[in-house]
Amino acid sequence: MANKIKFDEKYCLEVFEKLVACDSTTGKCEDIEKLVADMLDQLGYPYQRIHKGGIIADLGGEGNPLVVTGHLDDIGLMVRHLNADGTLKVVSVGGLYAFYCVTENVRIYTRDGKIYTGTICRTPSSIHVTEDELRKNIADFEKNTCIVLDEDVKCAEDVARLGIETGDFIALEPRFTVSNGYIKSRFVDDKGAVALMFAALKQFKENKIALPRKVYFYFAEYEEIGHGTTVLPDGVSDILAIDIAPTGPEQTSDEKKVSIFAKDSRYPYHNEMTNELRQTAIDNNIDYVMDVFTPHYGTDCDGSIAAGYDVRHAAIGFGTANSHGYERTHVEGLKQTFDLLTAFLLK
Repeated sequence: MANKIKFDEKYCLEVFEKLVACDSTTGKCEDIEKLVADMLDQLGYPYQRIHKGGIIADLGGEGNPLVVTGHLDDIGLMVRHLNADGTLKVVSVGGLYAFYCVTENVRIYTRDGKIYTGTICRTPSSIHVTEDELRKNIADFEKNTCIVLDEDVKCAEDVARLGIETGDFIALEPRFTVSNGYIKSRFVDDKGAVALMFAALKQFKENKIALPRKVYFYFAEYEEIGHGTTVLPDGVSDILAIDIAPTGPEQTSDEKKVSIFAKDSRYPYHNEMTNELRQTAIDNNIDYVMDVFTPHYGTDCDGSIAAGYDVRHAAIGFGTANSHGYERTHVEGLKQTFDLLTAFLLK
């Protein structure tokens, strides 16, 4: 049965690009939730909406229920204060740092439905008229980094008249591109995972696959702030997160491989379930590595464990560079992760 399942690279990348183009800063995911619901409708999968936000699709199967989760929310910003000069002071939503996004274009969403554009800038912004000592300071949203609006505003009152106010959400331009198999974009975390989950859904539907166990695909929100999958369907025994596997000097993760997570900065993953994933990779000649992610990493599995669910938890993901910045992975890493996911579901 597993040999019927093929990784449809074209479809996966089309979905990936569509997902990253849909702004979904944590806390403001209405648009992407509608997009995902529409895509599930097109494929013919039943689903339920979570009251706080999120979608759980039912893939069928009987017994020993498993949840596979990838999250829809992105890191971003929120308006903190209207500055006297007409710029915006901002605060991060999730783990976004100023030095990873200076000069990026943004969209500001007001509470009454207007959308404005702007740019994240240092203050002062022009290097030619900035003293050497100031240029040495790291970008910091609290001290020297703001948003300059693409509007004719000179003071806080001008900005207020546009309808912009404290608490408005701000999304960054993703700049999705593919070059020689390398995918570069903001929000590879975690829209790459959601894209390959849809690639699996499409293959299961087209090949009329009957899964050997009950499976749910959980498209979560709020993962970036730690409470994504804190609500699970009744009777779930296992949860598998798909997320990025950050690369680094002491990491084994690779952009062209799938990582099986042994531990993150919170907990070790369930040893038995992790070993099952590892053996599945070995049995199916999947290019995998084992890795540990610390000191600043976690997945949606952690939220379920912290919420007190009696479940085994594990995580896999594609190697990704520049996490929480302008990220990069490779289509081969997506394929290896897809192959491990589908082989595990069909074993």
